[in-house]
This record gives sequence, structure tokens and C-alpha cells, in this order.
Amino acid sequence: MGLDIRLPIGMMFTLIGLLLAVSGFLTKDDAAKYQCSLGININLIWGAVLLVFGGLMLSLALFARSSAPAQSQAEKKEPALN
Repeated sequence: MGLDIRLPIGMMFTLIGLLLAVSGFLTKDDAAKYQCSLGININLIWGAVLLVFGGLMLSLALFARSSAPAQSQAEKKEPALN
């Protein structure tokens, strides 16, 4: 049918991961913010994880789209009923 759920999932996770990673990178010097997580920059770490997962989903979707066999116009048409 042509619906590949990996494309929107990959875009969503990539966007959220990018937002988290940028937020974690910009606040990496704020020790008070990361006191409750034992000084670990959770936003940066999970942003990177989500970026990797989103990139994997996007690459799988794009690879599947490019490797799909091209159908000819004759194959796409439904046979006429006589």
C-alpha cells in the first residue's frame, strides 16, 4: 500500500532527540539543575539516544523506499471484469 510507519516515527524521535540534546548541551554547566540526577546530564544522554533511534528509523524507511521494486503501470492497474 505504500504506508511506512518508520518515516513519521523516525522524524518524531529525531526532532525530540534534537530538542533534548540541544537543551542538555546548553545547560551542561548548570550544576544545580542536575543535582537530583547525581550530576548526570540526562537531557544530553537521552537526546543522543533518541537521535540515534530516530536516525535508525529514518534510514530504514529510506532504504526500504529506495530498494522497493518499481512497479510498471500495467501491474498497477486492476484487471477489467468481463
